[in-house]
Amino acid sequence: MTDLLEAVRRHAETHADSHGAAPTPIQGLRTMRVTAPSPLIHDIARPMVCLVQQGAKRVTTGARTVDFAAGDSLLVMGHVPTVSQVTRASPATPYLSLVMELDPATIAELGGQMETPGAPSGSPVQADPTEAEVTDAALRLMRLIERPAAVSLLSGQLVREMHYWLLAGRHGAAIRALGWPDGHVRKVGRAVALLRERYDRRVPAETLAEAAGMSLASLHRHFRAATSLSPLQFQKQLRLIEAKRLMLSEGASASAAAFQVGYESVPQFTREYGRLFGSPPVRDVEAAKAAARAA
Repeated sequence: MTDLLEAVRRHAETHADSHGAAPTPIQGLRTMRVTAPSPLIHDIARPMVCLVQQGAKRVTTGARTVDFAAGDSLLVMGHVPTVSQVTRASPATPYLSLVMELDPATIAELGGQMETPGAPSGSPVQADPTEAEVTDAALRLMRLIERPAAVSLLSGQLVREMHYWLLAGRHGAAIRALGWPDGHVRKVGRAVALLRERYDRRVPAETLAEAAGMSLASLHRHFRAATSLSPLQFQKQLRLIEAKRLMLSEGASASAAAFQVGYESVPQFTREYGRLFGSPPVRDVEAAKAAARAA
């Protein structure tokens, strides 16, 4: 058993919630622990790196499917819709991973001081063997978490080091694009942040364009290029994903979830939910109730 695997295991077993997520005192850093193969999980991922320590997972974005397992890292270099599934896990050998969100400001600072890499890869989702320098920095971060008094003083430089080694690695060119202050990815990211914040209300296209610092035509073109969705489709998926969470995690009815995330029509919500998730919301509500009774 590697040192990083053991550190992730200790934190996840102590702090994981009912979905397996265990936040840490370091912003944007968490561990995951899943004890059985999961159903399909829809999400709109944030730019991040996921270091798998045990088990295996599959992620699909658009027409691309990526399988990765212990010893691999998944890099998501954009705000893209994903369908993921833990494919290998058990109570005795759970799926374990360490996830860190990428910070554009840190990327911009480091990228300006590093050599210019080659051309970026075409896909926003990549999986490859984890590089030794990344593993080493991740282990020191996990050890730091076990020393709470030191977290506020030392975590910043270790997070910065993690970003450095990712930028210095095989996907450094694609990651660097997240930090370009005047780059399209960074500008689209500002519009994405506004949609995430206000997903439950109407956000005029002009407001998004202003936040991004783009014309309307440029925003729509580059937003779709970066996320594979239009701003309206992006917001719709955010609403449906949050509605599903409300129903499965908080016991909300389909109609209550629909209104809470901003829908004015329950039939419209039901149609769009079925298109995205493949089954009507009432079926997921009934499944959640059955699981609660069984528990």
